[in-house]
Amino acid sequence: MHILIVEDEPRAANQLQNMLKVCNFDYQLLDIIDTVEDSVLWFQKHVTPDLVFMDIQLADGLSFEIFQKIDVEAPIIFTTAFDQYAIQAFKVNSIDYLLKPIQQNELGIALNKFNKSNKPNALEPAILKQLLGSIQSTNIREGILVKDGNGFVQIRISDLLYVYSQESITFGVTSGKRYIIDETMDQLFNSLDHDQFYRINRGQIISKNSIQKIEPYFNHRVKLSVLNPRDQGFIVSRQKTSDFKEWMNK
Repeated sequence: MHILIVEDEPRAANQLQNMLKVCNFDYQLLDIIDTVEDSVLWFQKHVTPDLVFMDIQLADGLSFEIFQKIDVEAPIIFTTAFDQYAIQAFKVNSIDYLLKPIQQNELGIALNKFNKSNKPNALEPAILKQLLGSIQSTNIREGILVKDGNGFVQIRISDLLYVYSQESITFGVTSGKRYIIDETMDQLFNSLDHDQFYRINRGQIISKNSIQKIEPYFNHRVKLSVLNPRDQGFIVSRQKTSDFKEWMNK
């Protein structure tokens, strides 16, 4: 069985291989890739593997961007620390969706599902229903603690117009003020409602309610006009433009 691992954490990739051995899964590892860009190039140059283990958050973006650029026919077992991407995962060649830290028994179940189906899009209805129910019960945070002078205050997530990173500091902007948020961009975005907030590039997260105008921009990108821009420019990266338009239409 020829497998490919798409994972940006070497420790996680090594752990997965050890767990596969415990499962007595007979495989040949073709490669380990850690970025969206390198994954696209790999699939373009190589024969389709029998199975792909794919993390969702890679070094240069979300692995879903791979599917926007090329057709991937291989079945996928997604591995991630976050459950909010499960619905997106089901739209591609998903066999299963494993939450990190991966449990040995859950990996075994996923491999059994793969062996039985050995084809994409073969999720069992019961499993799908269970996972979707888990997602629906996930609590989306409503407030966030921010720095205000020498202390802290809590603001409503719904009041955030956008978030940006500058010199490794995360700033959140409302209609009237800018705040320092003591979280990384990754930590904050993972806790937000992705129907309302979109990460247009690695340094900016935008609220749908703050967008006033969308215009074509150089090199197949789009430029956004937003409320209270505070001298910030908002350019959606080329890789995200198509997905961003779909998000706006939801």
